[in-house]
Amino acid sequence: MAVDAAGADIASLILRVSVGGTLVAHGWNHAFGGGKIEGTAGWFESMGLRPGRLHALMATGTELGAGVLLLLGLLTPLAAAGAVGTMAVAFVTAHLRNGFFIFRPGQGYEYVVMIIMVACAAGALGGGAVSLDRALGVSDDLSGWTGFAISALAGGIGAALLLAVFWRPAAKAAKAQEARDESAA
Repeated sequence: MAVDAAGADIASLILRVSVGGTLVAHGWNHAFGGGKIEGTAGWFESMGLRPGRLHALMATGTELGAGVLLLLGLLTPLAAAGAVGTMAVAFVTAHLRNGFFIFRPGQGYEYVVMIIMVACAAGALGGGAVSLDRALGVSDDLSGWTGFAISALAGGIGAALLLAVFWRPAAKAAKAQEARDESAA
């Protein structure tokens, strides 16, 4: 059975726009919503990501940059890797301990896992007909197993390295104990 090229192009566009738009909104909220970068930095610190400001800036930049690249269909698998990486870090630091369902207290991991899977699918499909990848003639080189591997491996390895170097959940627990000790005194 032959793959319907028009169907793959439509799927690519839908996936790129949905994930890209979500990432832009997420990054925009980190930068300009509620507590802005300072609030995001404090939230990241509370989860054990230190220094919080660095991670707030990196996550915001990655989400905004990867989101725009996905919307444009430019370097699609690499942009998808940005989504995979940021969501994998969120999976480990914020959602895994809360179980699968998003409606559980603390929010489960179903949302971030779905974004990871959809981003990997977008990477595998490549930019499609309506993309800068196609206009630049790199779409065929950046799709299929190559696109999937770039998305999954670059995102997963990036997340693993970030967590190995910067995530200190024990520091989070120590800081919480310190706060409890200070309030008891």
